[in-house]
Amino acid sequence: MSILDHVEFAVRDAEISRCFYEQALAPLGFTRIITVGPDRTRSGGTRHGFGMEGYPRLWIHDNELPGEGVHIAFAAAKRSIVDEFYRAALAAGGQDNGAPGVRTHYHDNYYAAYVLDPDGINVEVVCQQPSGH
Repeated sequence: MSILDHVEFAVRDAEISRCFYEQALAPLGFTRIITVGPDRTRSGGTRHGFGMEGYPRLWIHDNELPGEGVHIAFAAAKRSIVDEFYRAALAAGGQDNGAPGVRTHYHDNYYAAYVLDPDGINVEVVCQQPSGH
């Protein structure tokens, strides 16, 4: 199952955000795949790539202005993974932006949780499977 191809966005501090994402995305099986130092980036900032199976699908970098209104959604195969993400993200310093639950305004099986990362980016994990998954 592909969670996403890749998303990249600027953050205030690549190291603070690296710590957040390493911990918050662990329940999804995401790890840091690569770090690219400032001497090898267009912006002169540090880039961290996170993903699964050796492919970085999420890139964060500093030394540019963080974007406003950025939202990223990750797919989960089971509702329990949504719950695990929410707990891990809060423990990593994230801010609650919507506890795990069904969002019927999307559809009856849209089970999601939302957390703001250290830069206020809205991170969502969603399972769109029926209850029991």
